[in-house]
Amino acid sequence: MVKILFVCHGNICRSPMAEFVMKDMVQKAGLSAGFEIASAATSTEEIGNPVYPPVRKLLNEHKISCAGKTARQMTRADYEYYDLLIGMDNANFRNMNRIAGGDPLGKIHLLMDFTSRPGEVADPWYNDRFDVTWKDVNEGCEGLLEHLRAQNIF
Repeated sequence: MVKILFVCHGNICRSPMAEFVMKDMVQKAGLSAGFEIASAATSTEEIGNPVYPPVRKLLNEHKISCAGKTARQMTRADYEYYDLLIGMDNANFRNMNRIAGGDPLGKIHLLMDFTSRPGEVADPWYNDRFDVTWKDVNEGCEGLLEHLRAQNIF
């Protein structure tokens, strides 16, 4: 089983979007039994809050449910538990490494590193470009799934 944790600043926009998009992709590919997918925050400010309404709206438009999801913070134990910890931007990457106490096993990556255009997934909380974030998250999740297929991980 491949265990993936998507991580962003607050766990109400980008990382839950990636969590539920990836769950939908693996379900449609008939691979759900081979994956455990979750998301978390690097900060504490949104803990317990639901997925941000514009993200819920986008997911609902694509018939993807995020019911029951509330924000939680990444822990050092997550580094041991998950096979891959996927951040959305460079600040997430630095904070994930800090929380984990480093990355000796090479588990921490950025989502867009699995695409032909590495970089960051912009935070729609600040730029209100949920459509751009949606496109990036989908492209990143597709690239991640293809990477795992190519590595014969599942």
